[in-house]
Amino acid sequence: TPDPARPQLDACRRAQPPGHDARIAGTFLDLFGMIDGSVDGDALFFSRELQISGDTEAVVALRNALDDLESNLLDSVSEAFGPLSRPVSLAISAIRAVRARRAHA
Repeated sequence: TPDPARPQLDACRRAQPPGHDARIAGTFLDLFGMIDGSVDGDALFFSRELQISGDTEAVVALRNALDDLESNLLDSVSEAFGPLSRPVSLAISAIRAVRARRAHA
């Protein structure tokens, strides 16, 4: 929920998506890679590995905002965890390693 005062991210089951204006669906690793900047969302979309529905204008605006970031979003998020930033950074590194192994397999 993109509320600046109280942002919220909820996980849900694929078979029971919450109400939404726009939906972006794909594998966790692909979505992680898009946020990380290591995967091209357009390529995923055209290969049908990424599904988009609803307000596509909002999805394009999100894509453009992510593209305009000068820093890595995931690294910035990990810094926001204060004393837990090191474990969060290690988890992000582990996911990046899994993605790299998957890409070379």
